[in-house]
Amino acid sequence: MPGIRYEFETTLFRWAARRELWVFARVPAGISDEIHDMPLPRGGFDSVKITASLGSSRWQTSLFPESDGTYVFAIKQEIRRRESVEVGDTVRVAVEPVI
Repeated sequence: MPGIRYEFETTLFRWAARRELWVFARVPAGISDEIHDMPLPRGGFDSVKITASLGSSRWQTSLFPESDGTYVFAIKQEIRRRESVEVGDTVRVAVEPVI
């Protein structure tokens, strides 16, 4: 599993419960299924540690499962500013599970 990298397009959205603070990207269902089936260490809320990439930015974060079986991860304000993206934009991102 080391070296597994998934790249995909996704639309940035605000988390409904704390709209002013959190912006997320959704991992497509097929990729979410693959990650779910990997024997990865799980954290709180069944999260999975990843390295995420957007443009020239890379950072450590976690995937969190949604009720529909997909995963989501936060896009920090610092990253959004650096990459000139905002809620509603479709972006190309990558995620790499951390073992």
